[in-house]
Amino acid sequence: MPAVLPARIIAVLGAGSWGTALAVHLARQGHQVRLWGRDRSLVQDMRARRANAVYLPDIAFPERLTVFDTLDETLRGADLVVSALPSHGCRAVMRAAAPHILDGAPVVSATKGLEAETLQRSTEVIAEELGPRHPVVALSGPSFAIEVAHDLPTAVVAASSDKAALEIVQSEFRGPYFRLYGSDDVIGVEVGGALKNVIAIAAGVVEGLGLGHNALAALITRGLAEVTRVACAAGGRRETLAGLSGLGDLVLTCTGDLSRNRHVGIELAHGRPLGEILSGMKMIAEGVRTTGAALALGARHGVELPIATQMAEVLAGRADVRTALDALMVRRQRAEAEAGQ
Repeated sequence: MPAVLPARIIAVLGAGSWGTALAVHLARQGHQVRLWGRDRSLVQDMRARRANAVYLPDIAFPERLTVFDTLDETLRGADLVVSALPSHGCRAVMRAAAPHILDGAPVVSATKGLEAETLQRSTEVIAEELGPRHPVVALSGPSFAIEVAHDLPTAVVAASSDKAALEIVQSEFRGPYFRLYGSDDVIGVEVGGALKNVIAIAAGVVEGLGLGHNALAALITRGLAEVTRVACAAGGRRETLAGLSGLGDLVLTCTGDLSRNRHVGIELAHGRPLGEILSGMKMIAEGVRTTGAALALGARHGVELPIATQMAEVLAGRADVRTALDALMVRRQRAEAEAGQ
């Protein structure tokens, strides 16, 4: 049951589906939660409706959840901050937020992506903008926002090198149907969360072309191997990619009807141009931006990424989906465990 008094004041930056779902969840646990949105008209509408009509229209806001469009009001007195921002907007918002965040307040990154220009993970971007006074925790795993908002059972991973901050996040985020496992492998958790979106686009292509369950199972398995190679080359641990933030998130995003990245792949397979697909989506498909960053990260570490390479060709309009999949099928056959596959 929620506590009678709020345990903490928590600021959630980002009023998309994931930020809103986390804000609702945290308010239900008894915290005083402030949700920040960049779009003033959306914030005003959320205040009036006590719901986010654009991203989670069927979820009523708890009494302890308030909404703001200014960072100073949102962050004033908050002793825990959650960043649920798109990867391309994270740096600018955290830079603007920095003067308003209490010294020592832990910051939770709920963003799954890489910064295209620097190839930095979201926790790296946050740490660079806020400095060493703020421990940063990555939150990742198989978690559709609407299911979290509906209190459906969900298990995720919280990862940090700061044990105290990790314990705080596990304690304050935990709910009757929301379980957090701890990890100190921040690299593995974040790389897995970012790159699975690229594989999900390819899974959508397989689905859209009607290629069957055999092909989808093969793609997910080889996709996991691809993501694992990059994560390990970057300093992550193989076992992390076999867990919730790797395999778990990959399976969900490649097979779930609510997956935005899978949706992009399905529509590409149906012959729709990428620009048209994206313009018709309210929410961001991080995999589109992450594909190029994934290839650059692979090149940095000398790791071949055949699935990401073909998806980049499709997204750039240099190949159609059938040609891309044919290119994957005719690659030289190797031992399954061979390095650099």
